[in-house]
This record gives sequence, structure tokens and C-alpha cells, in this order.
Amino acid sequence: MSEVVKLQLIGLSVVGVGIVILLFVRAQFARVIGFVAIVLGLFSLVALAVPQMASLPPAEEKFDIATVKTPTDMAAIGQKIFFSKGQCALCHSIGPSESARCPDLKGIGAKLSREFIFESLTQPQAYIYLDYRHEGLPKEYPARMPYINRNPIGLTKNEILSVIAFLQQMSGEPISVNPSELEVPGQAPAAPVKAGESDPVAVAKAH
Repeated sequence: MSEVVKLQLIGLSVVGVGIVILLFVRAQFARVIGFVAIVLGLFSLVALAVPQMASLPPAEEKFDIATVKTPTDMAAIGQKIFFSKGQCALCHSIGPSESARCPDLKGIGAKLSREFIFESLTQPQAYIYLDYRHEGLPKEYPARMPYINRNPIGLTKNEILSVIAFLQQMSGEPISVNPSELEVPGQAPAAPVKAGESDPVAVAKAH
């Protein structure tokens, strides 16, 4: 017997007790108790009749290297990570948005090199991004970029490369990340992505 069925039986019992009190007891206070019992019992039965759905955290995206054959495959995984485990969409938008708390990422794959994007994700305080979406002097964005490779987000290098592939594909650019760069569990990691090879920019203007 499931927990829901047990609770429904308890609710029916409470309603039954309330009806018996109303039918056979004349004391005013007891009849009030009986009426309240009927109301509460019916309320619980209605609530239990609503389909129950467990509130579970979003499923963690599985990164199966064996299924990744092309850069497009990486971009597809990167898109899922962007909107789930990576939590990128919580602050960034893809296209103009007044409510976005961080730079618009539309076309970002065409504006920045993969090395610059990698460093922005893993060393987010290395550069200062300012908001130019208003008149007057530029301002800092209200949200600070977290270290995407550390807890609580904790993306792996493979996942970060996939997100970069998604950003490049979304921008209409050729995907420069290759599946051969992915680290296979249990094997020595490949050469790390070199950061900072692009021109260092102390202050990057976000459009």
C-alpha cells in the first residue's frame, strides 16, 4: 500500500468521524469539531487527488566521449550544459535583454577567440567587462562571473570546451574545438588550452 493510499484512508476516516458526530452528537462544541473534521478530511482528499510529482534536481548531463564524433556533437552537448549544469543562462542572454545581469552572448564566438573565452570562464576576474547599454559612463554588471571550473558549478575541461563549441556555432563561426582534444577518463590529459594568446585587453567592451 502506497503512502498516498494510506493518507487517503486516513482522510476518509476523518470525514467519517465528522459525519458520525454530526448525526449522533447534539453538543454544540462537538458538532463544530465534527464539521471541522469533515472540511479538513475533504480538503486532504482533494489535495491527494492531485497527481504527485517528485521535485528532483535537473538530471546531470552525461558526457559520453564515445558518442562525440564531430565538433557539432560537442556543440550539441555544450548547448545542454549552457542551459543546465553550467547555469550560464541564469545571468547571460543570447540576444538583447534588459533583465540580463551579464553581457549578451549573441555572436560572442565571433568576437572572441576560444582561448579568450576559456580564460574568461576559468579566470573570470582577469578582465573587467563593463555595461555600455545606457547613456553616460559604462558601469560594472550587477552579477560577478563565477569560476565555472570550480564548485558549485564545477565544469570539467571537456564540458568547458563543449560550451565554447556551442558559443562558436551559435555565432555562425567555424567550430575550432576538436573532439580529439577531449580528455579520456583514466588517460593522461591532453595539452591544456593555452590562455592569453590573444591580445590582452584590460577592459573588454560588451556589445
